[in-house]
Amino acid sequence: MRIGRLKSTLGRKPTQRRPLVRNLVTSLILYEKLKTTKARAKAIQPLFDRMLNKAKKRPSHIAIRFINQIVTDKNASRKMIEVFKDRFKNRPSGFTSVKAIGLRKGDGAEMVEISLVEDGKSKDTAAK
Repeated sequence: MRIGRLKSTLGRKPTQRRPLVRNLVTSLILYEKLKTTKARAKAIQPLFDRMLNKAKKRPSHIAIRFINQIVTDKNASRKMIEVFKDRFKNRPSGFTSVKAIGLRKGDGAEMVEISLVEDGKSKDTAAK
């Protein structure tokens, strides 16, 4: 049985996997777009969703503690609270989208682009 086990180990030991996931989530927050393998994108997607839901539902001083346990940059936690909390306040879940971009040249791994979805308002309707 796989009770209490990770969805994917990403072919690494926990001492290597945790910093990898933390750095990927931090990069996703700072740059809002990330090119990576499909397995890595699927591993960081639920973690990012959980962090953003905590930022939305909890008071800022409590949410920032949870976010700082995961991200490696203080600017990322600040951006999560100040920018993303307001941007996604009406969206209950599904904050990221994953698009396939092809195979990696060296080993043929499936490459994807994980990015944050728009807030639901198009620029045309916001201008009118």
